[in-house]
Amino acid sequence: MKLVFVLFDSLNRRSLETFGAKKIKTPNFKRLEKKCVTFDTHYVGSLPCMPARRDMQTGRLNFLHRSWGPLEPFDNSFPELLHEAKVFSHLVSDHYHYWEDGGLTYHNRYTTYDFIRGQERDPWKAMVQPPWERLREKYHKAQFNDTPRSLYYHYIINREFMKEEKDFCSVKCFDGGLEFLELNRNAENWFLQIETFDPHEPFFAPSRFRKDYPTNYKGPIRDWPPYSRVTEAPDECDELRANYSAIIALCDAQLGRLLDYFDENNMWHDTALIVTTDHGFLLGEHDWWAKIRMPCYDEIAHIPLFIHHPNFCNQAGTRRRSLTQTIDLMPTILDVFGIKPPTEVEGKSILSIMNKDSPIRKTGLYGVWASATNITDGRYTYFRYPENMHEQRINQYTLMPTHITSFFSNDELKTATLAPPFNFTKGLPVLKISGNAKSPMYRKMGMNFFQDTNNVLFDTRIDPEQLQPINNDKIELELINQMVDLMEANDAPLEAFTRLGLEPKI
Repeated sequence: MKLVFVLFDSLNRRSLETFGAKKIKTPNFKRLEKKCVTFDTHYVGSLPCMPARRDMQTGRLNFLHRSWGPLEPFDNSFPELLHEAKVFSHLVSDHYHYWEDGGLTYHNRYTTYDFIRGQERDPWKAMVQPPWERLREKYHKAQFNDTPRSLYYHYIINREFMKEEKDFCSVKCFDGGLEFLELNRNAENWFLQIETFDPHEPFFAPSRFRKDYPTNYKGPIRDWPPYSRVTEAPDECDELRANYSAIIALCDAQLGRLLDYFDENNMWHDTALIVTTDHGFLLGEHDWWAKIRMPCYDEIAHIPLFIHHPNFCNQAGTRRRSLTQTIDLMPTILDVFGIKPPTEVEGKSILSIMNKDSPIRKTGLYGVWASATNITDGRYTYFRYPENMHEQRINQYTLMPTHITSFFSNDELKTATLAPPFNFTKGLPVLKISGNAKSPMYRKMGMNFFQDTNNVLFDTRIDPEQLQPINNDKIELELINQMVDLMEANDAPLEAFTRLGLEPKI
């Protein structure tokens, strides 16, 4: 068997024509829809980037125990399991977080990997004395910084080396994927992951993709929205959204190159294809930009998923309403190759509903470490927060004490104790490290970082925009009971219940 897995980052489901978009042209996603089963109720698990990837690789949620971090020694990684089953796996990606302290164990699980440099704040090109006078005029003041290692510094430098379409990272990712296919499409038993950081911010695409999205904005480059509430002038907001539209068009074009290759080489009869994203992105909805800080609205949590499998070609063009999540990707990938998932896996193979739309789960949990724990049944969504974000007690459970771009600090590690094994750590005790005041992650993802932290219930069937919270004690209680059940199934630590005012049933 052969499988191509295409993973975009921050792909807003509502930006695709398949899911009702009117303003952005995505003809190749429409082509994809005709070849695949489309899943209409697919949700995230753990957020953001690397937590989502840990869910994808291991088939279980990690946000109840850990913030952003690497794979752990006890984790079941699907590329590692493919290797054990003699399936060759290859990753081609420009997602530079794989090469940081907080993501460094993921890519090494693949048989081979290809890293494309230059996305966002990837420390790629070395300019000791950049032309700052010129660059300061080129960029909006809200996204300019000339301090090395600062948020915008490396992007400003990297962009100087992206002059032609062939220089763009997502283009190079698909180049690498097509090169793999050219070398290996006639071989058996391989898995290819084409993963691009686009359409993640900054929203920088070749100019030809921007022509369909004009604005009245006249200022310097504005393509990187803040992780905060919308305060920009209307023309500036339009510019940010137009640049997102352009980068969606770029992603659509790259997808089209892959679909062309499948068509030209008759790969639909012997090669599976999965296309999805890690999470969505807010573009001003709910008066917010981006993700993480605000509640996990559906623009972030409800994401696209397309699956083609040669054994289910008769289902091409059909849709499924059954609730699925990112944790289901790992057992699905294993199932494609006839591999049984380990007992620790909480996800379910989606292949079981390729022929018939029958539920594989009643509800699904999702969220960000230290923020709300959220649940959906596909219709109702419920966000439950600690009563007091400042007083909650929360810990990190890990054998790999690294944050996004650093080790855990000495002050954090001084709080460490040895906790007994969880049901997924294969008998290994783990470090229990305080996630409160002395933790950089808590300062970034706690205290005043999270906003709008009230428990809230939505009926997305009658209110898909999640603008009108409802009061329904019966439904809320049902979802709370399901939340507790799922937290117990994931062996959540006691404080994960306590912080939410809940009690485990066992």
